[in-house]
Amino acid sequence: MLKYISIFLILLTIVSCNSSKKESVTTHEYTNALAKETSPYLLQHAHNPVNWNPWNEDVLQKAKEEKKLIIVSIGYAACHWCHVMEKESFEDSTVAVAMNQNFINIKVDREERPDIDQVYINAVQLMTGSAGWPLNVITLPDGRPVWGGTYFKKNDWIASITQIQELYKTDPEKLIAYATRLEEGIKSMDLIVRNTDDDAVITDFNATAAIDTLKRSFDPQYGGTNRAPKFMMPNNLEYLLRKGVRTNDKALIFHVTNTLQKMAYGGLYDAIGGGFARYSVDEKWHVPHFEKMLYDNAQLVSLYSKAYTLTKDSLYKDVVTETLRYIAREMTSKEGTFYSSLDADSATETGALEEGAYYTYTKKELQELLAVDFEIFATYYNINDFGKWEDRYVLIKTESDSVIAQKYTISVAQLKKKKVVWRSTLLEYRNKRTKPRLDDKTLTSWNALMLKGYVDAYKAFQDDAYLNAAIKNANFIKNKQLQRDGSLFHSYKDGASSINGYLEDYAAVIDGYISLYEVTMDEQWLAISKELADYSFSHFYDKEKGMFYFTSNKDTKLVARTIEYRDNVIPASNSIMANNLFKLSHYFDLPAYRSTSDQMLKNVLPDATKYPSVFPNWLTLLENHQFNYYEIVISGNNASEKLQELNQHYLPNALIAASEKESDRYLLEGRFPGDETLIYVCVNNACRLPVKSVEKALETLKISE
Repeated sequence: MLKYISIFLILLTIVSCNSSKKESVTTHEYTNALAKETSPYLLQHAHNPVNWNPWNEDVLQKAKEEKKLIIVSIGYAACHWCHVMEKESFEDSTVAVAMNQNFINIKVDREERPDIDQVYINAVQLMTGSAGWPLNVITLPDGRPVWGGTYFKKNDWIASITQIQELYKTDPEKLIAYATRLEEGIKSMDLIVRNTDDDAVITDFNATAAIDTLKRSFDPQYGGTNRAPKFMMPNNLEYLLRKGVRTNDKALIFHVTNTLQKMAYGGLYDAIGGGFARYSVDEKWHVPHFEKMLYDNAQLVSLYSKAYTLTKDSLYKDVVTETLRYIAREMTSKEGTFYSSLDADSATETGALEEGAYYTYTKKELQELLAVDFEIFATYYNINDFGKWEDRYVLIKTESDSVIAQKYTISVAQLKKKKVVWRSTLLEYRNKRTKPRLDDKTLTSWNALMLKGYVDAYKAFQDDAYLNAAIKNANFIKNKQLQRDGSLFHSYKDGASSINGYLEDYAAVIDGYISLYEVTMDEQWLAISKELADYSFSHFYDKEKGMFYFTSNKDTKLVARTIEYRDNVIPASNSIMANNLFKLSHYFDLPAYRSTSDQMLKNVLPDATKYPSVFPNWLTLLENHQFNYYEIVISGNNASEKLQELNQHYLPNALIAASEKESDRYLLEGRFPGDETLIYVCVNNACRLPVKSVEKALETLKISE
C-alpha cells in the first residue's frame, strides 16, 4: 500500500507544478440527467448546476468517445458530509463550470451500487491511506482511477480538479502510467489465495491470540473499543458473547453486556423514538452521527434479542420493543418492505439543514414541556454539562431505573409510567419539527437483515406481530425480488425492481430464510435457500480461489471484480455465505456445501489471528467446528409448541428442524412418532435417545465447556 501512496504523492507534486497554468472557461448548457432516477440520493442532486449523469454504459462510452476524464462522486442519502459538500461545491455555479467543461460527471448511490463503491474505496484507500463518504474520484475515460479523496472544501476542489485536467492535457502518459500501477494495487487488495493445507488448519486453530488482541482494544468503562468515533459492530459483540459463554470467560461476557447497556444508555440510542444512530463521535456513546441506518438497527435487534435469551435483562427487551416500534412506524412500507435510512440532517426553523436538529433540545424547551417533572427528567437524562452538546442536549443515561427511583423515593413502576409520558410528550413535540429526509428505497440485502431481526425478536419474546412482519417481508422478497431464473434484484422503489443482485443479497436472504424456517417449520424457506445457494455457485463462485465474487458473471465488468471477505459493520458476504453453506450442508446432507464452507474458512484463518476485528463472523463459524454443533429435530403433533419454548433459549451452537407431520427432509425423515412429539438432539449424525420435554433436551445441550 505504501508504494501506491508514494506514487500518489509524486503525482500531487507534478500537479502542483502545473497549477500555475490557467485555461479560459466557458459556461456549458445545464444538462443534469438525474431527474429520472429513483435513488433518493441521486434525486437530491438532480437540481445541481453540475451536469451529473447516473452510472451507465452510455455515459461511460461517451467519456471514451470524447476522451474526457470522469469525475465519480459517491455518497448516500443520509450522509451529512455529502450534504455539506453538495451545498458548498455542487450547488455552486463556479464549481459547476469547472466540472462541466472538462469532465464527464457521474453520481453514484453507494447503497444501490456497492460494487462501484468498493472499487473506488479501495483506490482512495491505496492513494491516501483512508477513505469514506463523500467519495470523489477522477478516472481516465476507461474508468481507471488516477486521483481521489473524500470531502473537499470548494476552493480545494476547484484547484484539484483543474490541476488534474491540466496534467491530463499536457502529460497524459503520466496519468495513464499511474492508473496502470494503481489498477494492479486495486486488484491485489482483495486477492485471496486458496489455502491448500489440510483441515487441521481449522481443528487446531488457537483463537486465544485473536481474543487477546480484541481484549486489548476494549473500553472498560463505556464498552466498545477504546477509541472515538465508536461504531457498534454488532457482529463482533455477537461473537464475543458466544465465545465468552462457551469458555466461561467472565471478562468477555462483561464487555458485551456493559457495551449493550452503555449503547442503550447513550445518545446513540434514540430514547424518545427508539432506534440507533450509525455511530458515536465520542467515547461515551453520547453524541451520534445522527443518521439512522436500517442495517444497524436490524442487526442490533438480533443482538439484543439473543442477549436477552441469555440474561433476561429487561433493558434489552425495552431496546428491542422500542426499536421495532420505530421500524414499524417510520421505516416500513404498506408492502412490508423496509426503507433504507433517515438523514442525519433536518431543517431548522429557519429552513437550514442542521445535523441532529430533529433529535436535540434546549433546556428551556424541556422545562416548558415537562413542567413539574423536569427535575427528575434532568437527572435521568443528564440535562447538565455531561449531557450538553454545543448549545443543546443529547439525552444520555448514566444510572439505572432502580437507582433513579430510589433517589426520588418512588417505585420503579412509577418511574416507568413517567417515562411513557415523557416520551409521548417529546415525540409529539418533535414531530412538529421538520422530519429528517427518508431514503425510501428498498435494498434486498438490508431487508433480509431486518427480516432476521424480526425472527430473532420473535424467538426471544414470542410476539406474533414480529413473526408476521418477518413473513410479510419474506414473501415480498420471494414475489418481487426473486426472478424466474433464480436471480435476485438488489433494489426496489416506486413499484419497480432493479439492479442485478450482489452476493450480499443472496447471502443475507439465505440467512434470513433459514432463520424463518426455524420458527415457522415452513419448508419453502429452506427450499428457496438451497436454490439461491445453487444460483450463487453458478454465477458468483471462483473454483480456483474457493470463494465467491461480489458481482455476478452476468454483470458488466468494472476495473476489478472484488471478493468481499473482511467483516465490517455488516458481515462480509462471503462470511455469511460460508455460514449458510455450513447449515445447508446439515439440512440437505450436502458434503459439497460443507467442503466449500470449510475451504472458505481455511482461506481466511491465517489473517484472523492478526486482524480478528475484521473476521468475527468467520470466527463464529470456527466455533461450529471446534465445539459441539447440534442438530435439534422436533417431530410430532405438538412440534410448534415445543419449538416456541426451545427458541426462547440461548442456543448459538445449534440448528433446528421441526415438523408436525411426516416429512422426507433429510433430518426429519423417519422420525415422525405418531401421536406424541419427540425431540432429537444430534451431533455429527449421532443422535441421543429422543426426549419428550424441552427441559430434558436442554440438559443434553452444552453451550459452555
